[in-house]
Amino acid sequence: MDHSTPATPEAGPTIDRRPERYDPQAIEPRWRRAWAEQGLHRVDLTDDTRPKYFFLTMYPYPSGDLHVGHWYAEAPADAAARYRRMRGYNVLFPMGFDAFGLPAENAAIRAAREGEKVHPATLTYQRIERMEQQFDQMGAMFDWSKKIVTCDPSYYRWNQWLFIKMFERGLAYRKESFVNWDPVDQTVLANEQVIDGRGDRSGALVERRLMPQWHFKITDYADELLDFSNLEWPEKVKTMQTNWIGRSEGAEVDFRTEQGDPITVFTTRPDTLWGATFVVLAPEHPLVARVTTPERRAEVEAYAATAASKSEIDRQAEGQEKTGVFTGGHALNPVNGERVQIWIADYVLMTYGTGSIMAVPAHDERDLAFARTFGLPVRVVVEPPGADLDGDTLSEAYTGDGVMVNSGRFDGTPTGKGDAGAEGIATVIAWLDDEGIGRRKVTYRLRDWLISRQRYWGTPIPMLYCDECGLVPVPVTSLPVELPTDVAFMPTGQSPLTTHAPFLHATCPSCGGDAQRETDTMDTFMDSSWYWFRYLAPDLDTAPLDEALARRWTPVDMYTGGVEHAILHLMYARFFTKVLRDLGLIDHGEPFKRLYNQGMILGADNEKMSKSRGNVVNPDQLISDYGADAVRAYLMFIGPWDQGGPWNYQGIEGVVRFLNRAWAVVLAPPEGDPAAVVAEARTRDLRRAVHTAIKEVTDDLEGFRFNTAVAELMTLQNAMAKAKDAAMVLTPAWDEACRTLATLLAPITPHLAEELWQRLGHATSVHLEAWPEADASALTRDEVRYAVQVNGKLRAEIDVAAGAEKDVVLATAKAVPNVVRYLDEGALVREIVVPGKLVNLVVKPKA
Repeated sequence: MDHSTPATPEAGPTIDRRPERYDPQAIEPRWRRAWAEQGLHRVDLTDDTRPKYFFLTMYPYPSGDLHVGHWYAEAPADAAARYRRMRGYNVLFPMGFDAFGLPAENAAIRAAREGEKVHPATLTYQRIERMEQQFDQMGAMFDWSKKIVTCDPSYYRWNQWLFIKMFERGLAYRKESFVNWDPVDQTVLANEQVIDGRGDRSGALVERRLMPQWHFKITDYADELLDFSNLEWPEKVKTMQTNWIGRSEGAEVDFRTEQGDPITVFTTRPDTLWGATFVVLAPEHPLVARVTTPERRAEVEAYAATAASKSEIDRQAEGQEKTGVFTGGHALNPVNGERVQIWIADYVLMTYGTGSIMAVPAHDERDLAFARTFGLPVRVVVEPPGADLDGDTLSEAYTGDGVMVNSGRFDGTPTGKGDAGAEGIATVIAWLDDEGIGRRKVTYRLRDWLISRQRYWGTPIPMLYCDECGLVPVPVTSLPVELPTDVAFMPTGQSPLTTHAPFLHATCPSCGGDAQRETDTMDTFMDSSWYWFRYLAPDLDTAPLDEALARRWTPVDMYTGGVEHAILHLMYARFFTKVLRDLGLIDHGEPFKRLYNQGMILGADNEKMSKSRGNVVNPDQLISDYGADAVRAYLMFIGPWDQGGPWNYQGIEGVVRFLNRAWAVVLAPPEGDPAAVVAEARTRDLRRAVHTAIKEVTDDLEGFRFNTAVAELMTLQNAMAKAKDAAMVLTPAWDEACRTLATLLAPITPHLAEELWQRLGHATSVHLEAWPEADASALTRDEVRYAVQVNGKLRAEIDVAAGAEKDVVLATAKAVPNVVRYLDEGALVREIVVPGKLVNLVVKPKA
């Protein structure tokens, strides 16, 4: 980037020809055109004269219109990126579009139902064009030369390439899985997309189906995903991911049915095996049919059918009434040979663990609730020292440390979470292993990532089915497998790929025979799991990423976005980065060094903005009314960025007044005598205000405290307004103050700052200026100002020498005429001095 590029917009105009009032509607478009013509935001990725800084904010789905929530995510991030550039970094701040997904396809289906023909690609690219125009109005420093659009074949080709590489390494595989099937949208839904048993979009009752699905083996990286070393991420996100992975240490134990079939259960508390009084299977467990007795079969099958209609989230929801059905079958507890009942219950999931649990009601709250509901036995096998618990009267499960009881050879063994207890559990596991009835086991809540989607608008999975060769990947030289455009969207919602003959029919690359293409498309989270690498070389056609640039620019230095992405996107991004490392494409295993989660902007009614509530704030109208800089500054001033807050029209009016005052304090003609002598104390006060602002705004931008940065700029503007007169504006201190105000405003209000900078006589862009450094000597005070109160009410202010003794401060305060007047009204009974701040004199009125 040429740092000497002139910043003057549009040749010809002079100061005299421009209006002297602040007119953002005229100023802002002019500067955006100038920046674009100069290529001000284009980043030379090979520039090694400055340290690099990759600042990334989550890219949006092309919904068609930016709302003020987009602005709240992007504008403060832009301010932080601009600040980094002024601190001397070569900052990459790119933008793209997460362009695949259901909304565009469903819009095409709705159009088909109404007799129209519209393609999702047409809708998507129209919306992208619209959103780019709106992003431009924001004045953000996005480098659009590096834009990516994930529905473009030049992008999703590399999704397919990565899929094939993962298939070759055993990380992509196909197996039958129970899924949430939406019969209207004709696709699999994630658990999070099922609400009260219905699809979140269609409202249809969701079915549980066993279907062949493609998965990524994220579980191979479970332990590594638990390591957050050297990541500056919010603790909340790390905790959410840790809980989602759900690593548990314990033992697998083999119960057996009376027919001899093993029922393998996992438990973190094998020390409680002697208290297992029944076994529960998931309704889908393959042993259910074998263990169910004839007289119980109808009830068992009816219960299983009901369970199949529920999502896994609903089945495991806390607080819901425990339900289940006895199968009529029994199993043998391997540690004591006891015959225990086999039940089915919907809170046990076939997709988690082994699909079966041992129930120890005396020491597990959920098991106790189930046992009390169905009258099942409760046996205490762990007691605190000196206690005598009775299973028949136990009101809550005992889960603490203690000693084993009613446990045969292990009676008296300490057990629990402490060191002694852990040793006791280890002893039990060793015995289980010696007896051949159990073994040490580590399990995870995390399951492999199911990526199949039965929809059209996504990346085609590059696999072929050949009768002779089985599953065969498409040769990488034949990528991309492109989505056909001449498709008919059927009102049923079924993917058109399933009936598109030219797409379906292919030739097997192994034997040359007939083959059929996979018609599932990839989960759109695939697109966002590696997209930041593509910004470095969006047009590269020989590899998914430029390895040299990736070594220099990644991992990303700063990533910003909503905490709602803590589990899926952020987990998948970490997984993919580790896969890319293991493929030899990159040299690191984490995608983002630092993560910051912004809050949410709410409607004026304090509710989440939505069209149905009628509380959506339109940024286009705000720009028309106030200008983009006012919207930016208000969104940053509204409150701490990580908390968000409600939109307030009165609040933005206050910010508009501030920007007008900042304009006027720099450019409006001064009053007074230009020949007057400027007192040294006034100059010191002004410089102190300037350098205090530099220090405070710098600290605030480093910590993403945009609201207090704006407040500090308001304080500086007020100090300048107080100091300004015809003599002061001729001093170097005033010139420094104006330059500093423009420079500190630059990240937050880029258009206004650029205009002020140009009008101050500078030929280059303020955005290429070095960030000012606070002068420590200017921050020191020769005098300190005290507020003087009498009985808690402010009566005067005094200036005394810094470091003055308490007696001097009190004498000065009590000599002020307005203070003397109040002292004369009574007796002085107490003197309070807060060093450097306050004097309070307590006076007792005369009787």
